Amino acid sequence: MVNGNTNWSQSVTGVVIKDGRVLLARHTYGAGKGLLIVPGGYLNYGEMPRDALIREYLEETGVLVEPGELIGMRFNAKDWYAVFRAEYVSGEAHSDNDENSEAVWLPVEEALTRDDVPDLTKKLIECVAHRGFTEIPYTGKNPPYALYGAK
Repeated sequence: MVNGNTNWSQSVTGVVIKDGRVLLARHTYGAGKGLLIVPGGYLNYGEMPRDALIREYLEETGVLVEPGELIGMRFNAKDWYAVFRAEYVSGEAHSDNDENSEAVWLPVEEALTRDDVPDLTKKLIECVAHRGFTEIPYTGKNPPYALYGAK
């Protein structure tokens, strides 16, 4: 969902694996149209990445997740993209009938071999099995704040 508070330079996604299956959504627009990708999206101004991930999963799939470790970051000259491992909390996966046409739980091994799952999504799924970064609690002058470091 697009609103006037969208920060187009900050985005987030997460990989959720439950019982050996990964949650993917079939994108309906842009470069990912027709492909099964991990849900995610842009942050709102003032929103923390973890909160954006929870919101995006609920909006796009109806599934409540709990963000875990940061497993990847992509940077370029105009924006950044944070990738978390996330845990399933509750909810039945379904399409939002807007940004995606279906939300499905696929066996991880199947997702890693399908032609309709792009390489970036496959790499992110593979990252879940590797060590990532973890949040390091601290208090700062100007909350909200988050610090991530290697485990």
